[in-house]
Amino acid sequence: MKILRISAKGFKNCADGFYMDFIAKSKKTSEDKEYELLEIDDELFVYSTVGIVGKNASGKTSALELLDWCYDILSSFRLSGKGGNYQGVSLEILFYEEGYLYKYSVELEDSETLEDRAIFKNQQLFRKQYYKTRMKQILTEDWKEKCYPGGEVPEEFSIVFFVLKKSAVREVYYDSSMENEKGYLIMFRFMDIAKLDAGFLAKVIRIFDDNIKDLRQVDESDYLLTYQGRERAFSDRELYRFLSSGTTKGMNLYILAAISLRMGFDLIVDEIENHFHKTLVENLIMLYKDKQVNRKNATLYFSTHYCELLDLFHRSDNIWITHAKGKGTINNMYETFGIRRELLKSRKFYQNAFDTAVNYEALMDLKKDLMR
Repeated sequence: MKILRISAKGFKNCADGFYMDFIAKSKKTSEDKEYELLEIDDELFVYSTVGIVGKNASGKTSALELLDWCYDILSSFRLSGKGGNYQGVSLEILFYEEGYLYKYSVELEDSETLEDRAIFKNQQLFRKQYYKTRMKQILTEDWKEKCYPGGEVPEEFSIVFFVLKKSAVREVYYDSSMENEKGYLIMFRFMDIAKLDAGFLAKVIRIFDDNIKDLRQVDESDYLLTYQGRERAFSDRELYRFLSSGTTKGMNLYILAAISLRMGFDLIVDEIENHFHKTLVENLIMLYKDKQVNRKNATLYFSTHYCELLDLFHRSDNIWITHAKGKGTINNMYETFGIRRELLKSRKFYQNAFDTAVNYEALMDLKKDLMR
């Protein structure tokens, strides 16, 4: 299963019609097909990596959260644990599964009986068989074939179940909530799912701190760390205080990325550069572009303040730029700005080609006040 397009109304601080499309749009070179694109059906290409950039508070996190909401619906057929505020949100999701394109739409409401859970209203689910020669027509023509058998379903349950059948891990959202002492527990749980052993974890840890030789889980809140030749016992809270923030994030994120690549689920990372050396971020991105590593068509979606990371992208249609002028909006770099692939994207950012520059006037006003 792969998400191809999402749109929303009433979602957080986003303008109605907030929209992201993950089907490759510009010319597809042989180099693109080798590194930047994933072929999920004959001539149907999506991206190995998708970057979102913009000013602070412009909607980058909201864009990733919207994607996470859509994946949750397609993974567990429910929507909960997102902090509530489902009332008045409408979603439309276009996704691919086993030779068919599906269009799912739903209106959400807050549950009156279940805390932090969405209620699904006015659900519709259509499908069309995929043909490479008719892709444009398929997306623009009316959707007529309904694929929901009808009948009553629980109001907190999505009818996409009738297509996807089984709940599964189809995406993981890595955000700041995983950068605390409970992140270790989540990491070990995913290692169990993927059957990764302590030796694999030790290889990952050495990337970030070569003083650490081993980390083992004793129970859900206790760990054994081999550091500088000595084995020491830590609670999760003690371990979080002992290790650097970069080691903790690096270990958790690289393990999740490794499992994502092995199992083929997508990974969403908010502010991917936080606590990280730039080289380590670049190498993480390149793992998803390497077909010898990314053999199961996993996609890395991330937001960043480091525009230099986008110079790793040969294409521009897999880069989205957020703006907040009133409500948050999002634009595709290729469709809206037409940036040629041979140009350094970071240079265009520094030239403020996308209206994403820091407010220097406000900075200068602050400096003048400090000089008084």
